[in-house]
Amino acid sequence: MSDATLLPLAGGPSAPARFTPFDLAVAGFLARYSGQTFASYQTDLRLYSQWCDSVGLDPLAAQRPHLELFARHLELERGNAPSTVHRRLSCLRMLYRTMHVDGLIDRNPAEYVKMPKVYFDETRMVGLERSEISALIATARASTPCDGAVVTMLALLGLRVLEACAVDIEDFQSTERGHRVLRLVGKGGKPATVPLPIPIARAMDRAAEGRTSGALLLRRDGTRMTRRSADRVVKRLARKAGITRTVHCHLLRHGYVTAALDAGIPLRDVQIMARHSDPRMTSRYDRARHNLDRHGNYVLAAYLGGAA
Repeated sequence: MSDATLLPLAGGPSAPARFTPFDLAVAGFLARYSGQTFASYQTDLRLYSQWCDSVGLDPLAAQRPHLELFARHLELERGNAPSTVHRRLSCLRMLYRTMHVDGLIDRNPAEYVKMPKVYFDETRMVGLERSEISALIATARASTPCDGAVVTMLALLGLRVLEACAVDIEDFQSTERGHRVLRLVGKGGKPATVPLPIPIARAMDRAAEGRTSGALLLRRDGTRMTRRSADRVVKRLARKAGITRTVHCHLLRHGYVTAALDAGIPLRDVQIMARHSDPRMTSRYDRARHNLDRHGNYVLAAYLGGAA
């Protein structure tokens, strides 16, 4: 399989004129995705294709032992971490499942492949402390209107950095049921409507500086802010605020979720705020869940105490 098959199917002159059955399966599979997911799966499948070529294996004839050997190749020869191996095998699982549904293969050889155990470091999910967030917001608002809006949108709305950079002034001028709202397209192309508390709306209005259209967050040259320029802004403001640890844009989103849980907002509501599709992702941010003082055994013992 050539690398051309792993390129986006745009129908342009670079699109391959012919497909082998496996080429078509891969191209059709990748066509279902976009953005970072597409790029990751494209890399995963290119590595798998190259490995199949190196061992003389037709991917359509692959069996479970072949995929187990590919996993060992990733682990031992490429030095991939368990989380990376897990993701790449998951990609193959989905590809072969699709091929099975399409009738290209009789069974999915990846269905029972042993997946490496991945232990998640939950300390990475804990964001900035409440005092650090307050200091960063105060420093940003004392800087420039754009700096204030960047930090406000990341720390108080929990926007992902690309979502914040993509906000146009027109996106937050409407109201819904009496609430001023921001309309955006989030991760995975999911549309979202986010209510704007008054201090947040004011910070965004100040950043607009009288403009009625176009990008809200601008760089010094007047062009739309990017992920990298936003990260530079956050790091500069964090140093100015006296925060000693390394701060990046997504850490502000972590702080947003952690602070919401610390404030006592129910997990389900925080899941909606963060726009997580899985509540297990939200629960990783709950640093109080390991607090023995609130362990359920005490509640149950008190409830059943009269029956003991």
